[in-house]
Amino acid sequence: MSEIFQTIALVGKYDSPEIGEALLRLADFLRDRGHDVLIARNTAEHIGSDVYPIAELAELGARADLAVVLGGDGTMLSITRMLAKDDIPLVGVNQGHLGFLTDVPVETMFESMTAILDGDYVAEQRLLLNTRIVRDGEDIYTACAFNDVVVSKASSGRLIDFEVFIDGDYVYRQRSDGLVIATPTGSTAYALSAGGPILHPTLEAFVLVPICAHTLSARPIAVNSRSDVELRLIEAGDARVYFDGQRHFDVQPGDRVLVSRAPKTIRLLHPKNYSYYFTLRHKLHWGTQL
Repeated sequence: MSEIFQTIALVGKYDSPEIGEALLRLADFLRDRGHDVLIARNTAEHIGSDVYPIAELAELGARADLAVVLGGDGTMLSITRMLAKDDIPLVGVNQGHLGFLTDVPVETMFESMTAILDGDYVAEQRLLLNTRIVRDGEDIYTACAFNDVVVSKASSGRLIDFEVFIDGDYVYRQRSDGLVIATPTGSTAYALSAGGPILHPTLEAFVLVPICAHTLSARPIAVNSRSDVELRLIEAGDARVYFDGQRHFDVQPGDRVLVSRAPKTIRLLHPKNYSYYFTLRHKLHWGTQL
């Protein structure tokens, strides 16, 4: 049985001047269908509109039945982390090119939203990563990531020396520019650029991808999504841990980076004709004649 989406929250890319018109057109469309519309406060302030009720971003998950994000994949990444705790489904509308996460083109958003609101959609559960950074036995930082957790050198250019443990078992010691720990969603982001495999979004797995390792035998490893991954920093230089490339925390020798599956998942809703493989072909230019 399909869900009933009575109250719909709209969130737009904050620094995009052209997003306002599309967002307000979508708001009017939803209102005319009989839905209640909420607009995230930062979005409303950016587009200069007070026509519709406004809510803090952190409140949207508790007050709405569905969230629609207008922007690109970067916008969707930041919003999903905020709303994950509330188990609210999300739809991504892309103002520009087709995205991996924002797969509804703005040109067809009315048709797509009509189908989704009528119950004609494909739902996916996507994994998240929780990370704890431990120093001297104390948690000093925690964060959530949708795409990936990346331990990487910063500005010094020096290699990082670290050990990797999976479920408490020692795996290897490595000197490299760093390591990407990616969800299936994030397997098409930094992990792909670093030579990692593409994981279908519904797989129950993570992938560990070395970044420019100082050995020819370093290879990506796919592990069960219930695994606990631990990095122990031996020589860290000015290393940092990045979360979806949007937040970071500086680490030092002796720190432990503990990464595990988050208890909550993200629910993405796609139009009925959604095809992950079409998105791959389009984004990666598979089959294009050079």
